[in-house]
Amino acid sequence: MRWQVRFLDTRPLRSSQPFRDLWIGSSTSQLGGQIATVAVLAQVWDLTGSPVGTGAIGLATGLPMMLFGLLGGTLADSVDRRAVVRATAAGQLLAAAGLLAQALADNRSVLVLLALVATGSACGALGAPARRTFPVRLLPSDQVAAGLALTNISFQAAMLTGPALAGLIIARWGFPAAYAAQAMTVAVSVLAVIRLPAMKPDGVDAAGGRRRPERGGWGIVLRRPTLWGSMATDLSATLLAMPIALFPLVNEIRFDGDPGTLGLFLSAVAVGGITAGLLSGTVTRRRRGGLVQLTAAGVWGVALAGFGLAGPLWLALGCLAVAGAADTVSVVTRSALVQLETPDAYRGRVSSVEHVIGVAGPELGNFRGGLLASATSASFSLVAGGLSAVLAIAVVAATNAPLRAYRTPPAAAEPTARGVADAATAAG
Repeated sequence: MRWQVRFLDTRPLRSSQPFRDLWIGSSTSQLGGQIATVAVLAQVWDLTGSPVGTGAIGLATGLPMMLFGLLGGTLADSVDRRAVVRATAAGQLLAAAGLLAQALADNRSVLVLLALVATGSACGALGAPARRTFPVRLLPSDQVAAGLALTNISFQAAMLTGPALAGLIIARWGFPAAYAAQAMTVAVSVLAVIRLPAMKPDGVDAAGGRRRPERGGWGIVLRRPTLWGSMATDLSATLLAMPIALFPLVNEIRFDGDPGTLGLFLSAVAVGGITAGLLSGTVTRRRRGGLVQLTAAGVWGVALAGFGLAGPLWLALGCLAVAGAADTVSVVTRSALVQLETPDAYRGRVSSVEHVIGVAGPELGNFRGGLLASATSASFSLVAGGLSAVLAIAVVAATNAPLRAYRTPPAAAEPTARGVADAATAAG
């Protein structure tokens, strides 16, 4: 039965109907999100014809994510997390309907479009910390990493297929059809969340009333070496070695600016991530999650340094595929560790910290890479960034013995989470 360990671990889909519903809804909405991303990019370009206009999409998306992500963490530790996600998913559906309406009305105001994008982003960020706590409440601890791997592979698949599908839809039927597709996928996500059991944080009364969150929710990240070590590892990898902003420059210098090659760079990262997801059973059944994350993050840095030196296209794409695979392994193991190591009363706020790091780290990393490349070269920026990330990760590993030694707790160690979900499902 060794082959089962090597391939995708599907136990969470078989063992938990609530998780299966959540996964289907999330996978569908992720595909719709990728379609909408391309549609917004194309519509803003159509309205402005300016890179400043398309760059403003990043502000309209990123700033609400950071601001409302932290607020969502406190909210997720105060009330029923299912209720939070239900409300925010409904808000995302309204924002998607707004995008459809403005396209049907042939809106010519980029501010209206960006306001709707910001609204959807704010709703998603507000519900993200609560949503991140769902797998650990719906699955036994030995299946949490597998559940996160399934979620990650659906995201990678959406990244690979969504943009191409969006291009086909827009070319044939226009922007309204693309936004209609997004609205339908968000509606599926809302229905999936409605079917979930109640998931009140520890300390909320039986009636589900609001309560003041336990003190120390933010400080627990610093008090627990496994938590700060895992997040520092992720931040080191993304802040010091994020390569996407350098793709156009590398493409221009080495491959004559061929837009097809630029697309291959992004596809190679996604292909690596999907491949790692399909083989995720190799790592999700391993209990040394901290060591796995540290190793995967180190491989990410080495692979991107290799991309900075690679001459032939096949070697450059191979390095990016390895980086994408390493990123998937690192994300899955980090997410599982953070959820399992955080007491339930603090999971919302800790998840919001993880969410903000996941949003801000890559964006700042791309900015850092662009600045360094403008002062030196793309190759130097990639190689220096990749090796700096490896060095920073090595420092974390050397100074954080609890993270190196961390082991996923056995399933019996968290009977409450499973029991709560099962009991709520039966009652519902």
